[in-house]
Amino acid sequence: MQFQTAASRETRRGRRPLVLVVEDTPSLSATYRAILEKQDFTVETASTGAEALALLQTSAYDALVLDVRLPDMTGLDVLDALRERGDGTEAVVITADGSINLAVDAMRRGAFDFIVKPLNAHRLVVTVTNATERARLKAEVSTLKRELGDETGFCRFIGRSPAMQTVYRIIRNAAPSSATVFVLGESGTGKELCADAIHRTSRRAAGPFVTLNCAAIPKDLLESEIFGHVRGAFSGATSDRKGAALAADGGTLFLDEICEMDIALQSKLLRFLQSKEVQRLGEDKVQRSDVRIVCASNRDPLAEVRAGRFREDLYYRLHVIPIELPPLRERGEDVVELAQHFLLRFAEEEGKAFEALSADALAAMRRHPWPGNVRQLENLMRQLVVLNDGRTIELAMLPANIRASAATSVTDGVPPADARRFLEAAPPMAAHGVGEQSVGPLETTIREAIERAIAASGGSIPKAAQLLEVSPSTLYRRIEAWESAAS
Repeated sequence: MQFQTAASRETRRGRRPLVLVVEDTPSLSATYRAILEKQDFTVETASTGAEALALLQTSAYDALVLDVRLPDMTGLDVLDALRERGDGTEAVVITADGSINLAVDAMRRGAFDFIVKPLNAHRLVVTVTNATERARLKAEVSTLKRELGDETGFCRFIGRSPAMQTVYRIIRNAAPSSATVFVLGESGTGKELCADAIHRTSRRAAGPFVTLNCAAIPKDLLESEIFGHVRGAFSGATSDRKGAALAADGGTLFLDEICEMDIALQSKLLRFLQSKEVQRLGEDKVQRSDVRIVCASNRDPLAEVRAGRFREDLYYRLHVIPIELPPLRERGEDVVELAQHFLLRFAEEEGKAFEALSADALAAMRRHPWPGNVRQLENLMRQLVVLNDGRTIELAMLPANIRASAATSVTDGVPPADARRFLEAAPPMAAHGVGEQSVGPLETTIREAIERAIAASGGSIPKAAQLLEVSPSTLYRRIEAWESAAS
């Protein structure tokens, strides 16, 4: 069972603070309760440590008033259990033993404050008020951090770069709705992870999450995989098959690499999206299925529409909320955070002692372009853990192509060979600065630079984007805008 944290207590704002009193003497428990309830606290009680821990696991308390001597354990044991669970409930410890050592020990174990019996009613109220105020402030800080984008990760994503903070915000805002989501991004950027995050944070989280990779299934079998079939519907159909659309009823259906779907099947998918009705192959009966569609592609869907490989009406039906996942090379220090995460995970799985990466190794990894994105980094870290021993990943352990990245620094002023060829093809500037006649409108200059990069890349948009150090989708959007303006 998930423990209640300060962040979850923010829902209690505007209500009377909820306090749990843990005291095994009935008369004292009743006294504490009466004192606090007079000051507008809502009070619940427990007489043992086990009872208190059970209540703390199911309810979000703003403060805990905890006697040190309990029948089954000490109050310090309760504090230890709370710390192990990651619970941040503010605890006020009460004891008849006023020794400094006990007070220090309680504070070290996470207590907010310490009161000695016989206690003063005013002292109890002031201390508990301060504890609940601190809980409220912690909840507000947690909320502000999320709103300002200071998150180290989201669901199973890892990374705090500005590009990922934008992704987290879009997911959080889009998840509660029923709108379809189109996830775009290069291979290995985490499109399925994004779809899973949308499902986990949606109202459908308790329902099924069904994934289907349209590129991994033969075209003649994909319709059956999506919509199902009955026995005998076609050769090889030896039993009934429910199909992903029905299996995801009440939940989310994730269609990965949807641009690979045959255009004839796209019309059937469009009909399903409009009617929410499924007719399995070989069956006359029509069944309804309430699913939310999340789809993804590493291609530009508009380019596929222009090429006649993707239906325009289906595109606009699916492209309601677009989420573009940034490539790893655009995520800055997320490379370091991800590498460390994968290192510790695989070291534990393989029984190795690795704890960190050397500064040289990290420098090389920062500069590497990671064409395979997070998936490539994950596979590399597993490889390094399996093939090496020690506590630190050193530069010499990295593959030659990544070690080579360490030899080229962005401060060296020497561009890679492909970039040099591209720059050499540019018109020369005036010897003493740029002349007025050589300067044109900014948009024209940008277009000329993009066209030259595409030509230098043999017509490849992704390669041109790499030369220009931008995302391929940036180039696709500009090209689309220019074509629209020309038409």
